[in-house]
Amino acid sequence: QVQLVESGGGLVQPGGSLRLSCAASGFTFSRYTMRWYRQAPGKERELVAAITNGGSTNYADSMKGRFTISRDNAKNTVYLQMNSLKPEDTAVYYCKASFLTRDYWGQGTQVTVSS
Repeated sequence: QVQLVESGGGLVQPGGSLRLSCAASGFTFSRYTMRWYRQAPGKERELVAAITNGGSTNYADSMKGRFTISRDNAKNTVYLQMNSLKPEDTAVYYCKASFLTRDYWGQGTQVTVSS
């Protein structure tokens, strides 16, 4: 059974940091490109960051320099380190695994940036 379970979300003050985790099971994690998306209320889901099976990364422009995506294939986990958080980063954050025609999504974790 395929599972992607996000964790690490919560309430943080502006300027603060959070590290999200996405634990995968039920598929060969190391083969998959992993992505983080987010969806704010009333807005479309948007790509935050991606990491390929070879470790190459890319980021949405608004996250460059603040967010870092990484993966640990031994733990079947992908991470999103988020620094210098802003209120506009408030959203539900989702991880997605992709390989050829297969896509799997997690259930999401809420991140709220507010004073």
